[in-house]
Amino acid sequence: MLSLFPTLLSWEELAPLLIRLVLGAIFIYWSYKRLSDKSGSGRSKAIGAVDGILAVLLVIGLWTQLAAIIVAIDLIVRIIKKVTEKAFLTQGVNYYLVLLVLAISLIVSGAGWVAFDLGL
Repeated sequence: MLSLFPTLLSWEELAPLLIRLVLGAIFIYWSYKRLSDKSGSGRSKAIGAVDGILAVLLVIGLWTQLAAIIVAIDLIVRIIKKVTEKAFLTQGVNYYLVLLVLAISLIVSGAGWVAFDLGL
């Protein structure tokens, strides 16, 4: 493989770890927001709980590819909702698109370093 910095290729498993941690942190925040909202509906609380479970799975690296598939589906639903509201390619949708690409990269690459998935 041709690389500008070939010595950095030995660190290639670091990228999925960083992606997992970033996605997990974002989903922890979204989960906290939904679960701490006193006026939230039961459906909103359930979505917050699912977001929290996905966040924990991503952060610890357990069933990473399955969690990333569910995250990708969640993000696709959020994007579709924004598109139906005629808000395509606004700040929120751009953010969701980047997160969707990160989730897809985890589906393809796996968990990376420091994960329970390493033995699978």
